[in-house]
Amino acid sequence: MKPRYRAPEQDDLLCPRLVDMIDARHELVKLAALIDWDFFEREWASFFPSHQGRPATSPRLVAGLMYLQHAFKLSDEAVLARWVENPYYQHFTGETFFQHSPPIDPSSLTRWRKRIGEEGVEWLLTKTIEAGRASGAVTDKALKRVAVDTTVMEKNIAHPTDARLYERARTLLVGLAKEAGVELRQSYARLAPRLAAQVGRYAHARQFKRMRKALRQLKGYVGRVRRDLRRHLQDLPEGALRDKVLEALWLSGRLLEQTPKSKRKIYSLHEPEVDCISKGKARVRYEFGTKVSLATTLDGGFVVGARSFPGNPYDGHTLAAPLEQVTILTDQEPDLAVVDRGYRGHGASTTKVLISGMRRGLTPLLAKLLKRRSAIEPEIGHMKMDGRLARCPLKGRIGDALFAVLCACGHNIRKILAHLRVLWSLFLELVATAISQAISRQRALALA
Repeated sequence: MKPRYRAPEQDDLLCPRLVDMIDARHELVKLAALIDWDFFEREWASFFPSHQGRPATSPRLVAGLMYLQHAFKLSDEAVLARWVENPYYQHFTGETFFQHSPPIDPSSLTRWRKRIGEEGVEWLLTKTIEAGRASGAVTDKALKRVAVDTTVMEKNIAHPTDARLYERARTLLVGLAKEAGVELRQSYARLAPRLAAQVGRYAHARQFKRMRKALRQLKGYVGRVRRDLRRHLQDLPEGALRDKVLEALWLSGRLLEQTPKSKRKIYSLHEPEVDCISKGKARVRYEFGTKVSLATTLDGGFVVGARSFPGNPYDGHTLAAPLEQVTILTDQEPDLAVVDRGYRGHGASTTKVLISGMRRGLTPLLAKLLKRRSAIEPEIGHMKMDGRLARCPLKGRIGDALFAVLCACGHNIRKILAHLRVLWSLFLELVATAISQAISRQRALALA
């Protein structure tokens, strides 16, 4: 059912009003006045075609919580726990009176993300860009010049090793067999964990012959359990449990058949679509996640585009989509895009593209702008350290797409809050200077 529009609350002597508790000059209060919350009330109502059942949560509450959790690096549970303690968070999400209990369960945010999809989170990013324009944190001129780069958003998985994957597959199959009431000939619950731990010890001692022998034995345990469960497959009734068993059998079969040189290898059983990406970093050779393309303004580092690209494509083949997204979100096509050498052969024709290392045909202004390409690197670093871009906890490729855009929203919120904080400090300095000058003039007149 669609969200119910709340009527204006009546004064309650027992409930303190938030406006009496907070400072109206706080940056979160100013930001709340810059965001068009009515847009979410109108647009997100279309995600509720049914007119039956309990009314949905307020869209402003959900949008505000998503902004806050990605701006301050909070999980679903942590943002609601802090919401109860922080009156500024409650005012930002549209509350009038101070509340002493969480407004929703953390699982509601998961259902809302699934409901609004990638289109809904792009609306969230669009509203941060509009708020940045209104606050002065980003200008229309700055939106015409962007820098584009890719990074790896790692998935929330353990480092994949053959022993761990085999043991995880065996545990999954044994658990499903127990849930389905299938009695296996042998589950290897005692032998397999010991053998998986022994593989790591052999590798540490550089006894690779023994390690490979233990791996083959562990792989054989998984194959026997898989074949035993597959023989009982015809006895399982149609339903969700049978589908889970079929999926587990298929994943474990792919795991047993893959070789070191296989394509589309499985690195996690609960996230089988994870890619292994090598970016040439000295500190970490491989990263397990998905490639994310980010577009920021050359002046200020404001994020105007974020999109995930599963399958580890070549950087040059990913440039057209981010530029199209920037045009849609900012309502104007960028005149200039600055990229690194990994984008050679990009094929983009509507926007002028400068590639690092170019020498011919550059005016002094373009050469100066080309030197600003590396400014996107610290912005990506802040998104990973201050935001949540370093590790994605959402499931599947759709989770990667949503999380990348939400991390961009959080980065823009931090930019706007910092800009509002600086403006207020400058105002205080001007007031203090004016007061000191007035006092000096009065003292001079008194001495005269």
